[in-house]
Amino acid sequence: MNEDIYTIDLLIQKILTDDKQYDLSKIITAYEFANKAHEGQTRSSGEPYIVHPLAVAYILLELGMDTDTICAAMLHDVVEDTPTTLDEVRKRFGQDVAMLVDGVTKLNKVPMFNKEEQQAENVRKMMLAMSQDIRVIIIKLCDRLHNMRTLSYRPGHKQRNTALETMHIYAPIAHRLGIRAVKDELEDLAFRYLDPYAYAEIEHIIDKKKEEREEFIATIKEKIANRLRVEEFESPPYIEGRVKSIYAIYKKIFVNNKTIDEVYDKYAVRIIVTTVGECYNVLGIIHDMFRPLPNRFKDYISTPKPNMYQSLHTTVLGREQIPFEVQIRTWDMHYTAEYGIAAHWKYKEGIQGKDKMEQRLAWVRQVIEAQQTSDDVEEIVRIIKNDIALEDIVVMTPKGDSITLPTDSTPIDFAYKIHSQIGHNTVGAKVDGKMVPLDYKLQTGQIVEVLTSKEDKGPNRDWISIVKTNEAKSKMRSWFKKERREENIVTGKAELEKEFKKFGIKVPEEDLPEFLSYDLKKHNCLTIDDFYASIGYGGITLSKIMTRLKDSYIKKYGDEAEKLESANVIKPKQDANRKSGITLDNIDDVLVKFAQCCNPLPGDEIVGFITRGHGISVHTQSCTNYKSAIEKGNNLERWVEVEWTNNVSTNMRTGIRVIANDRVGLLYDITAVLAESRIPMNHSSSRILKNGNAIFEASINISGKEQLNSLFEKLRKIKGVISVDKAGL
Repeated sequence: MNEDIYTIDLLIQKILTDDKQYDLSKIITAYEFANKAHEGQTRSSGEPYIVHPLAVAYILLELGMDTDTICAAMLHDVVEDTPTTLDEVRKRFGQDVAMLVDGVTKLNKVPMFNKEEQQAENVRKMMLAMSQDIRVIIIKLCDRLHNMRTLSYRPGHKQRNTALETMHIYAPIAHRLGIRAVKDELEDLAFRYLDPYAYAEIEHIIDKKKEEREEFIATIKEKIANRLRVEEFESPPYIEGRVKSIYAIYKKIFVNNKTIDEVYDKYAVRIIVTTVGECYNVLGIIHDMFRPLPNRFKDYISTPKPNMYQSLHTTVLGREQIPFEVQIRTWDMHYTAEYGIAAHWKYKEGIQGKDKMEQRLAWVRQVIEAQQTSDDVEEIVRIIKNDIALEDIVVMTPKGDSITLPTDSTPIDFAYKIHSQIGHNTVGAKVDGKMVPLDYKLQTGQIVEVLTSKEDKGPNRDWISIVKTNEAKSKMRSWFKKERREENIVTGKAELEKEFKKFGIKVPEEDLPEFLSYDLKKHNCLTIDDFYASIGYGGITLSKIMTRLKDSYIKKYGDEAEKLESANVIKPKQDANRKSGITLDNIDDVLVKFAQCCNPLPGDEIVGFITRGHGISVHTQSCTNYKSAIEKGNNLERWVEVEWTNNVSTNMRTGIRVIANDRVGLLYDITAVLAESRIPMNHSSSRILKNGNAIFEASINISGKEQLNSLFEKLRKIKGVISVDKAGL
C-alpha cells in the first residue's frame, strides 16, 4: 500500500469491516490528539507527519492488534517529537497506552558520547519494555517497516545506516517473533539499499521467469487439488503458490554458493488443512504423487522452531524433473507462521495459550539477562545479531529431551542450557557415545552427554571465548563476578592503570570517582572497586571506552594534557649514523603529518622526512617514494628515524583496495564485513575493470596495523576476492 492513501477514513473503514471489536471512539480521539500535536510537521517526502502514525496504525490493524496498541501507534512519536509529555498521554488514554508509547520512545534527550552507544541504549530500553509487554516491539517493527517503505526520501548515508540497523536488529527480532510477513519485507527493503545491484539482478531473474513459474505452480496446484478431492477431510484443503523473497534467494545463491537452478524451493506450494493428522495424511499423498528428494524432508510439527513455527516441509520432483517444495500445515499453524506472536491478538485471543506465549518470550528474558551481567549496553545489540539471527540446531539429551541451540554451539553451551550448575562443573562431554573436546561444534540430531565434577570447581575463563551462546557467557561472567571479586578488583585495577599509562592519562586517585562518574553510572557500579571488578571479570571492555576517556581527560586537564597527547603520537630518534647530523630530541614544536602516498598506521615501520616549512612527513619504510629516494640518493640528509610510542589513541585514516571477480552481491559482502568489524567508512567507489574484474576502493578509519590485518583477512575470505591491499587516499 502506498503512503499517500493512509487516511483516518481508510483506517475507520478497516476497523468497521474487521471481525474484531475495537473502541473506535478512543482510536479517533488518539488520531485527533496526534494530528494536533504534529501540526505543521512534515516528513522527508514533504507530506504531513500524521501520515506516518496512520500508516503504522494501519499495519498493526492488518496484524489484528488491539485498541490500545492502535492508539499507541497513533501517539508513538508525540513524546519524542513534540512538546507533549508522557503524563498528558497517561491522563488522556490510560496507563497501558502511556507505557507502550514510552517503550517505543527513543532516548534522544539523554546525552550520549557516540551513535553506537545511543543505538545500544535505545535497543536496551525497547527490549526492557518488550519484556513487560510484547506489544512494544510489535509497534516498533511496524514503525520501522513504514520507515523502510519510505526510505527513498532520506539522504543516502542515512539510507544505508537505517538499512544496516534494520537487517541486523529489527528483521532478526521479527524472525524470532515469527512475524514472517514483516520479517521478509524488512529484509528485502534493507537489502535493496545495502546492495542495489544484487537486488536488481535477482529481481530481474525472478521477473524473467515469472510466467514460467506461475504456469508451473498452477499446473502443480491443479494436479494436487484433483487428487485431494477423492480423500476425506474435515474441510477442503486450501492450496496456494508461494514466492520466495528476494533476500532469501540471495542467501541461497550467494551465501550458500548455489546457482538459481539449485534453489529447490524457488517453486513452492503450501497446503493448509484442519488437523495435525491431516497434515501427515497429505504428506503421504504428496510422496505417492511425486518422487521425494533425499534429505529434503523436515518435520517442524513434532519439533517446532524456537519461534514456534510449525509445518511439514518436503521437496519433490515434478514434471520435467523440476524440484519444488511443499509446505503442509494447519490453519492455526498458518496463522502462527504468518503473524507470529501477533496471532495471539488476531485470531481468537488466547488461542496460543499462556505456556506457548511464555516460550516465545523466553529468549527476550535471556537477552536481557545476558546484557545485565555484561555491564555493557552495546552487548544487547551483539546478542540480537548473534543469538537471534542465527539458524538453530536441535540436539538431544540421553533421556531424549530436545535442546535448541544456535549453529556452532559447543557442549559447554549445551551444559549451561540445561542448568547453570551443570555448566560450572563441566569437565568433559560425549557426543553419540564418543568423547569430544569441549570446543566441538554440535550438529542437529546428535545425543549429547555432559560429564561433571562432583566438586564445585567453577568455569574456566577460556570458555568465554569458546562458547557460542550469550546465555552461557552471561552465566560464566555472573559466576566470576560473584566468586572472584577480590581477584577481579586487583586484575581490573592493573588493567586500567596499564591503559591509562598507554594513553598518557594521569588522574590523581582521589579524583578517579569523579573522572569515571559517567562510566560508573553507565555500568551500574556504586564504587570504584565495583568498576575495577567489572573490568576484571570481563563485564567492561576498556578498549571501547579509552578514546572517550582520553577526550574527557584533555577537556578536564586542558593544555597540559593536549601537549602530552601530541608528544606521545610519534617520537623521532637521534641517529648518529646519519650523514646530516640532524638531531630531534622531542617533537613539541615540530609539525607532524602522515603521507597520503602510503598512509602509515601504528605498527608500521616508519621513517620521517623533513619538509621545507611543513614539519616532518611520516612514511612507511616500504613506501615506494622513500625507497626511490634512497636508491637515487636524493635528499638523504632530510630522512630521519622516527618510531611510534605505545600511546596512540586515535583512529587514523587510510585507504583500502579490493579486487575481485565481478558478481552480484559483492558490494554487499564487502560493506557487511566493514560494518561487522565496526570500521567507519568515509567514502567509497567501485568500478568494473577492462578484464571483467571489479575494483572497490574506500577511505576508512582504523586504529592500527593489527586491526587492518584482521580486516584484510576477513575480506580475503569473501567469495571471488583476488587481492586486498592498502591504497592511497
